[in-house]
Amino acid sequence: MAQRIMRPHTLQKTLKSTFLPVTVAPTRPGAISLCQTRHSSHSPLGAPPAAPRKKVTINTLQALYKKDEPITMLTAHDFPSAHVADHAGMDIILVGDSLAMVALGMEDTSEVVLEEMILHCRSVARATKAAFTIGDLPMGSYEIAPEQALESAIRVVKEGRVQGIKLEGGLEMAPTIERITRAGIPVLGHIGLTPQRQNALGGFRVQGKTTLGALKVLEDAEAVQAAGCFAVVLEAVPAEVASLVTKKLKIPTIGIGAGNGCSGQVLVQVDMSGNFPPGRFLPKFVKQYGDVWGESMKAIQAYKTDVKSRAYPAPEHTYPMPAKEFAEFENLVKSRII
Repeated sequence: MAQRIMRPHTLQKTLKSTFLPVTVAPTRPGAISLCQTRHSSHSPLGAPPAAPRKKVTINTLQALYKKDEPITMLTAHDFPSAHVADHAGMDIILVGDSLAMVALGMEDTSEVVLEEMILHCRSVARATKAAFTIGDLPMGSYEIAPEQALESAIRVVKEGRVQGIKLEGGLEMAPTIERITRAGIPVLGHIGLTPQRQNALGGFRVQGKTTLGALKVLEDAEAVQAAGCFAVVLEAVPAEVASLVTKKLKIPTIGIGAGNGCSGQVLVQVDMSGNFPPGRFLPKFVKQYGDVWGESMKAIQAYKTDVKSRAYPAPEHTYPMPAKEFAEFENLVKSRII
């Protein structure tokens, strides 16, 4: 009797019905069950910490401010960068429009559009289980009128799944900020050097270096505070000016290039982690805490070397097959009529 050879698609169907999905169960008290079905060779990036932090809220941030405990804030532009920032214990994670340059390869922040910001906010939000998450309103999505800004803010919160938004501008943006906060959406202000307006400012220049300039920073800070901002970013402002402005306000200031007299600090994650090639320009205020680029280069070059020499994959990286089964398969292959 002729031996029946199972066609590939039939064999695949049989295998699918034979092997059932595996559910990952908690392994320790307080752990969260993933309940994920393994559909591919890629495993999920990771589960929340064994003892998850309590969710950071506006109240949490206000409590930190009242205790004079510095607020930690870091940018993230996708799931992996948000994942590590959240696990590292950041109070706030900002989906900054700096992603235009560090994630999308654009020339400056003015190129990124609202739909792109929403997409990246949603990616970041999937990873942030504890940090308070904020999304930037990109240039062109809020300047025309307060109603336009509110519509954009609602989209970023609803579709981007963040807890608040950030927008640039001081006194002139107060009515817009007030309109958004009246709708119940937390707003983080941003004054001093406002990158979206670099062309009007004559480039990336320190703001508040003169008496009039410093008064303008204070005026803008008080205006966004009165409009309802829960905090305000001070960018590229002399440290002594930022410190005095911080003392005059009743809301936290988050410094970036503004000295340690602010209520908290923010940096672009790619900058501070060293995830860039040698020779890239870094602003004076950036402290590089790591060498992600260097470590990645070493790992990838080692992988390339192993592949070229056939050292990878080694036997321990492959899936074994019973010798009897392989012999049967080999005989079937040899007996096939082409």
